[in-house]
Amino acid sequence: MDPLHDPDDDALLHPRQARELAGLVENARLASGAVRYGRIGRVGAATLVLNQDNPLPAANHACGLWGTLAEVATTLLTLEQSFADAGRSEAVVYASPTTVGEIEGIADDSGWRAVEENMALLHRARKTATQPVRPATDDDLRGIAELIGDDAGLSDSGERRLVRTLAHRGDDPRCVLRVLDDPEADRLAGFAQGFVEHGVALVEHAIVRPGRRRRGAGSSLVADVVDDLYARGARLVAAYGDEGGAAERFTETCGFEPVYPVTAYARRVDELLD
Repeated sequence: MDPLHDPDDDALLHPRQARELAGLVENARLASGAVRYGRIGRVGAATLVLNQDNPLPAANHACGLWGTLAEVATTLLTLEQSFADAGRSEAVVYASPTTVGEIEGIADDSGWRAVEENMALLHRARKTATQPVRPATDDDLRGIAELIGDDAGLSDSGERRLVRTLAHRGDDPRCVLRVLDDPEADRLAGFAQGFVEHGVALVEHAIVRPGRRRRGAGSSLVADVVDDLYARGARLVAAYGDEGGAAERFTETCGFEPVYPVTAYARRVDELLD
């Protein structure tokens, strides 16, 4: 019997197993967010990572809100000021099996809103890259930042900060950066990024230009990143993705399957900024 699965459910983990796995994955996500100048700490009932050098929410978020209802409510209020003190205009919390089940009601009462519903995914089947993926170089960083910026809606200043962040990641042995050239233009067709620490790995980005999709570019990028993560000591490889539709079919093609849900809650804190 597969020890990661509830035998009564072919898709999702047993709640206890899901919480243990989510804790491992979130620790890896926090460590990844902290590259290179970020910091990780406890705020009430949550764990928080803040990285002023990285404009993406994944590097500036809280998770693991576990405690009494009063402790979680107080933590949400404290987090608002923590994000504002760090110069962030929005606070973000990821709720997974490491978060109390009543988080939806507590968040609603505190002025937080659910902004994204995802599934955590676990890699199960190795695939082979069918297109010539290569490691990213310093010359690729601006093109990668453009791809991520377009996908995430970053400003020009956000993309410039992201170039610096990508340079830090390129120097970190825990990070994997892979690109695919566009043979029809002098630019990148796609990019994928991974991270591994203490045997737990993440595929964090897989972005392909619209005109190059559905030709195997994305699955080739992910396959190459996954192979490198295993080569760097990963015992499990996780990712996050949308449930249903083309996104779910893509992750299945890449050898991933859903294991537990993750909800992102956000709160504007502009009025608290100095």
